[in-house]
Amino acid sequence: MLRISEIRLPLEHPPAALSEEVANRLGVALPEITELRVFRRSCDARKAAAPTFIYSVDVALLDEATVLERHAGDRHVQPTPDMHYHFVGRAPLPLTTRPIVVGFGPAGIFAALVLAQSGFRPIVVERGKAVRERTQDTWGLWRKRILDPESNVQFGEGGAGTFSDGKLYSQIKDPRHYGCKVLSEFVRAGAPEEILYVSKPHIGTFRLVGMVEQMRREIEQLGGEVRFRQRVTGLQVEQGHVLGVTLASGEALPGEHVVLALGHSARDTFEMLHRAGVFMEAKPFSIGFRIEHPQALIDKARFGTLAGNPLLGAADYKLVHHCRNGRSVYSFCMCPGGTVVAATSEANRVVTNGMSQYSRNERNANAGIVVGITPLDYPGGPLAGIELQRELEARAFQLGGGGYAAPAQLVGDFLAGRASTSLGSVIPSYQPGVHLTDLATALPGYAIAAIREALPAFEHQIKGFAMPDAVLTGVETRTSSPLRITRGDDCQSLNVRGLYPAGEGAGYAGGILSAGVDGIKVAEAVTREILKARPALACG
Repeated sequence: MLRISEIRLPLEHPPAALSEEVANRLGVALPEITELRVFRRSCDARKAAAPTFIYSVDVALLDEATVLERHAGDRHVQPTPDMHYHFVGRAPLPLTTRPIVVGFGPAGIFAALVLAQSGFRPIVVERGKAVRERTQDTWGLWRKRILDPESNVQFGEGGAGTFSDGKLYSQIKDPRHYGCKVLSEFVRAGAPEEILYVSKPHIGTFRLVGMVEQMRREIEQLGGEVRFRQRVTGLQVEQGHVLGVTLASGEALPGEHVVLALGHSARDTFEMLHRAGVFMEAKPFSIGFRIEHPQALIDKARFGTLAGNPLLGAADYKLVHHCRNGRSVYSFCMCPGGTVVAATSEANRVVTNGMSQYSRNERNANAGIVVGITPLDYPGGPLAGIELQRELEARAFQLGGGGYAAPAQLVGDFLAGRASTSLGSVIPSYQPGVHLTDLATALPGYAIAAIREALPAFEHQIKGFAMPDAVLTGVETRTSSPLRITRGDDCQSLNVRGLYPAGEGAGYAGGILSAGVDGIKVAEAVTREILKARPALACG
């Protein structure tokens, strides 16, 4: 097949227009096209009055060689690359070792899935509950202000990404097309096929629940085992090689290949690993607030008179501002037509995050407005970032008045340096509710100053962004892991052989897609290590 890129068509074009444009571009008659598949579709809305769809398509032709020769040197007409997933090997029989996967978020799911598909029958241990039980516990915090520290937005089947916008795009380099494997598995598990080709695919929480269950069933059908409510409290290491893990129940689970797919909030497990001597180091992350606007305002700013067109959907944005004090402020995890959610996993602390359903039809748009910080801001070793997070989250709990209400302030009041006392036209979506206050003490002074400078600057890019009635809700502290469990080129810990740090918690991913990709990469590393003694079983 040939891949044809940069095909531009009007927003509301007839179905036949794509095939006709491809035929015209290639200089062939329509009957010469025997198959056409959309590889990618994006929308160019820079000209609000005339947005266009941009397509890349894969086509099969009666005479591909002649067409390719005719378009030699045209970078928009190229052979379609092989993007299918190829396993690196199969488990030896009889199976003498079973890998252990700690954590069942995106990285853990895809590590376990690929290991199961390769015949290794992995054992997964997840501290939280199965996804439907976990959903009930999460709603318990949102509706009744009751927190289960082991089953919440952060912990449980599906990981933190389950209660998010379900974004499935990333800017990571992916030369082996692992991202295609992730998306294809999601489609097999029930996701809409459009995620395979739209430029910014997303799923939403409700759909993710069923998909996660389906992927778990496949792992189990292939001989894997998924154990819920199994928290790892110890690591068995001898002569620099892992021999297994110890669970909170006291059970010792043997295993010479342990994938650590912890997620960014497994603070007690990070502390245990640090005590065990596993090498880790502090890394940068970001802190800030959630901001809410009417979704209609964002739609109008981005799409003009075409705002509300169902082909365009709810508009998003991506913003960055470099401040005079040397800080950078940027939008994070923007959720069109979504809600701000309570995302704490520790008692008497408040953390916010954003979430959208597949429809993205809630009244508000929200995003994190966050400031980048580095270990220079929190000296003290690998765990110092966690302590800063805890300090800010405890302060937010106090400012919110307790009961997991979040502190909030209108943008106009925040910029003027005065406490908010009443809401305006924007009704905050955060549950279990907000307490209006002054957010000036919710973050370090340099972060407050940077955000105060950035909001008016963002107004120049999105008209209405600094509207006085927009709402800031605090705090956003878990943008990424505050540490990295450093690994080598073979994906193993620098000082504990057989230990494979993976995903967002280990500092190697940032979102569902990149975490899934990293899980695949680590599963392949485990496979190669096990097959060193049985090279005949390797596939390449």
